[in-house]
Amino acid sequence: MTIDSSTDPAPPGIEILYGRSRRKLVFPESVRPTVIRKPAMPVAADPRQAVLDALARPVESDSIEILARGSRSACIVICDITRPVPNHLFLRPLVESLVANGIELDAITLLVATGLHRPNLGQELEELIGDPWVLKNLRVINHDARDDSLHLDFGKTETRGTPVKINRHLAEADLKIATGLVEPHFMAGYSGGRKVIAPGVAHADTITTFHNYRFMSDPAAASCNLENNPLHEEQLEILKMLGGAHAINTVIDEERRLSLINFGEITASHRQAVEMVQQYCRVPVTRNFDLVITSGAGYPLDSTYYQTVKGMVGAAAILKPGGDLVIASQCSEGIGSPEYLDAQRRFTTLGAEGFLESLREKPFADIDEWQTQMQTRAMVAGNIFLFSELDASDRQLTGVKSIEDLDAFLQSLPDQLSIAVIPEGPYVVPYVDHELMEAGPCGA
Repeated sequence: MTIDSSTDPAPPGIEILYGRSRRKLVFPESVRPTVIRKPAMPVAADPRQAVLDALARPVESDSIEILARGSRSACIVICDITRPVPNHLFLRPLVESLVANGIELDAITLLVATGLHRPNLGQELEELIGDPWVLKNLRVINHDARDDSLHLDFGKTETRGTPVKINRHLAEADLKIATGLVEPHFMAGYSGGRKVIAPGVAHADTITTFHNYRFMSDPAAASCNLENNPLHEEQLEILKMLGGAHAINTVIDEERRLSLINFGEITASHRQAVEMVQQYCRVPVTRNFDLVITSGAGYPLDSTYYQTVKGMVGAAAILKPGGDLVIASQCSEGIGSPEYLDAQRRFTTLGAEGFLESLREKPFADIDEWQTQMQTRAMVAGNIFLFSELDASDRQLTGVKSIEDLDAFLQSLPDQLSIAVIPEGPYVVPYVDHELMEAGPCGA
């Protein structure tokens, strides 16, 4: 079974990810929620040895030794602070392998894939990299998608005409290595691999094109789906225009422990990681629920409301029409960027239909308004409630209802409701399996 549907009296509390810790949900004794989480994932017994093994056994690629010996420079791309990538495990072994095989330290650049997010600086950058030696010895640069001079122009994709401009530190490097976390992504299917390059280190024109209304409204631009996904297809075409790359891909479990790491050609190694993670992250359930309670996946993803939307969209798939969806997300940094604040103001003023209509003909999306567009997907399914630390003025801009006291809300639930809890938020993608539904409760 891939769902935990307790038939015993409700446990004292179910913990969900919230901020840097967890928050306990305590239900009335008569309420028996279904807890939806991934099956137990394999965990690396020796994570550092797993890194060395991954570098020694590349996926559809020459070895790191051969790649380094044929290169004078390297650019390593890492995700920004919004992703809990275990950089502390693999960055130094990777760099040491490059240096041992002929690439000088001062010819290696560490590029932070911020996309259109803010730069990561100071203590945040130290936390992101996780290894003082790496921070001391490498040139570290935050990508700036708005700086024209920092990009090389590769023209446009043939399929959809997306302008392709990529950070020149990566584009001009002999050896290009993207690193990241492979997990469900509500637009691109799965994160990691090609996504670390575009949008990660792409120009604003590239990002705002394949995040425009046409792309975002495509039903194939969905979580855990790569088939005919327009974002994924554009990312693969951009990779070819760039001349290819390599990647380190990681997968972690609910406790943030290393479950998989590999290295190799970027598309093949990413595909291998996707094949592994999809066995765990896609969780079948036997029915739709009156109430779904989920999380924003905890820190760092639940630091802003902008990222919180991801948890809404995935959980809405198992909600009964018109049901209630509650998401607990700390939002310690507030709503998000100034541009996202503006998008939310327009959304709350125009309403969902008016807002969507205003996007239809735009070739370039306004920065971050695509997240507001994705929020409308969840709102079609039912009523959305948010428990967070946002202040009153920011709560109004979310466009959803607020819960002031989560404990009181839970204690007020009637016995007859069917309730699901998704402790890990968007890292778990539940779906109603109709064969299980026909088999009866718990898919027996």
